[in-house]
Amino acid sequence: MQVNDPMIKENQERMAKTEDALRRELGKIRAGRANASLLNQVMVNYYGAPTPLNQMAQITVPEARVLLVNPYDKSSLKDVEHALLAANLGISPANDGDVIRLVIPQLTEERRKEIAKEVKAKAEEAKVAIRNIRRDIMDALKKSEKDGELTEDDLHDLEDVAQKVTDQSIKNIDAIRAEKEKEILEG
Repeated sequence: MQVNDPMIKENQERMAKTEDALRRELGKIRAGRANASLLNQVMVNYYGAPTPLNQMAQITVPEARVLLVNPYDKSSLKDVEHALLAANLGISPANDGDVIRLVIPQLTEERRKEIAKEVKAKAEEAKVAIRNIRRDIMDALKKSEKDGELTEDDLHDLEDVAQKVTDQSIKNIDAIRAEKEKEILEG
């Protein structure tokens, strides 16, 4: 949706950032399928400096439920293994001296439903954040009208645009949630 008003445009960007944050948050949730983003938060103590795992190793998905971590520097294999254990992912790393394999365990039906509830809760949090942004927009527009910067007609037009932007963002969040729930429930 093309928006011309700078105030609404700024808040539309805030809504997009909320959607991106939800995607990142849901990316951390293990769905019974191998996903390299599961390791995005893993930090390895590499020569005394905390280094993101994805910057010091190639992470591939050779099979649906297997992550393969291939460090660029083979001498760091033990450090990578310790970092994976410390990350508390619920997955035991298998070190064969060359690469580390992480086999994602199959989820039970009960666990899938629990995770789906968690996804739904995170999506609701994101919707609340979107509604708070809309409230900020509406308050700012009313203040502008009160200060004489906007006419009453302009106020109503901009409120309509703000509502459409909000509705689109809520729709996007529902789509993100539905996609993750499908991934989890299909396994």
